[in-house]
Amino acid sequence: MDARAPVKSADRTVELLEVLARAERRLTLAELQRELGYPKSSLSMLLRTLAGRGWIESDRAGSAYGIGVRALLVGTSYLDRDPVVRAAALVLEQIRGEINETVHLARLDGADMVYLASRESQHHLRFTSRVGRRQPAYATALGRAVLSERPEASGLMPRTLAPLTPHTVTDRALLLAELEQTRERGYASEREQNVPGLGCFAVALPYRLPVTDAISASVPLARLDEAHQEHIVATLVRAARQLTELLRNRAV
Repeated sequence: MDARAPVKSADRTVELLEVLARAERRLTLAELQRELGYPKSSLSMLLRTLAGRGWIESDRAGSAYGIGVRALLVGTSYLDRDPVVRAAALVLEQIRGEINETVHLARLDGADMVYLASRESQHHLRFTSRVGRRQPAYATALGRAVLSERPEASGLMPRTLAPLTPHTVTDRALLLAELEQTRERGYASEREQNVPGLGCFAVALPYRLPVTDAISASVPLARLDEAHQEHIVATLVRAARQLTELLRNRAV
C-alpha cells in the first residue's frame, strides 16, 4: 500500500466540509449526494458524525446541513496564529487611514485568492468583503498582483476563465499580457472585472518565494478620479514595501 495515498474516510470528510463551506445556504442530503457522489448510507453516517462533533449544523427538521461553529473556531485559530495577518494589522489600519477606502490582505490558495484580513472604508458607499471569502485569482487585482510574480501563472489559472462580470478578461493571452504589465509597473488594477461599479488596486508582498500574498484597496468608481487613484497606488506601494521588509526581518 502506498503510504502517501489519501485515507478514504479522511478525504471524504474534508471534501464534505469544503463543499459546505463554499455553499451560500444549507444543502440537503440529496444535493450533497449529487455534488459528492458518495453512497447515501456513507454520507448520512458522515453527516451524523460531524454534526455530533459540532463541525456541521442542520436545520430543525434535520434535512439540510451547513458548516458548524467548530469550523469557525479552527478558521479563527488560523488567522490568530498567522504571522503575516498579525504583522499586517497595523499596516492595513494605516492604509485605510490615509486613503479612507476598504483595504484587504489576501493569499493565493490553488486558483483562488482567500481574504485573510480587511479594514472597511468609513464612507457610506463602500465595498465589504468578509474574511474567508474566495475569489478567482485571474479576476481580481489581488490575484493578478500575485500571479504577475509567478513564472507558472498560466498553470495557476483554471482552463476556462469564466466571466464574473461583463468586463472580466477571459482571453488567456490578453490576461498574461496584462500580468506582464502588472509586473513591470509594480501594481495590479482592474475595473468592474470582479464586482460591478468597483475598481481595485493591489500590490504583491514578496517577503518569500513563491509569492502568495498581496494587499489591495477597493474603490467605488463613483469617487475614483485620477488624483485619488495615484494617491491609492502610491500608498499601497509604500505600505507593501514596509510590510515586506518587516516580514523578511522576522524571517516569516
